[in-house]
Amino acid sequence: MRDTGDNVADRKEMAAERTEWSEDRTILANERTFGSWSRTGMASLAVALGFQALFRATEPTWLAKVGASVFVGVGIVIFWAAYASAKKVLGRLDSHDGSPSSRRRLAFVTVASTIGSFTLLAALWLL
Repeated sequence: MRDTGDNVADRKEMAAERTEWSEDRTILANERTFGSWSRTGMASLAVALGFQALFRATEPTWLAKVGASVFVGVGIVIFWAAYASAKKVLGRLDSHDGSPSSRRRLAFVTVASTIGSFTLLAALWLL
């Protein structure tokens, strides 16, 4: 049995709608991934702080600071890698029914996390 013209048009419309929903799901998954990587970057900062607290009495003292600084650097790299990845996905997809976070908001979170990281780094070396 052959499809009528109306049936084919309906199926194409439904396929287009499913594709749009798929893009929206992917955009939302991208936001969750960005959030997960941001939390991982924050965990790296927490490790840096813990590293400094545990090994502060180590001689030479700069050794503990260098170790903690490595984790701060890892956190900064994670923040920016997450931003670059999220930005790339947002550039490829269009939102249809969802309301994704803007690139500006993702950039704000990334820059604020980086500023906080450098503040922690300064505190590690100056205090």
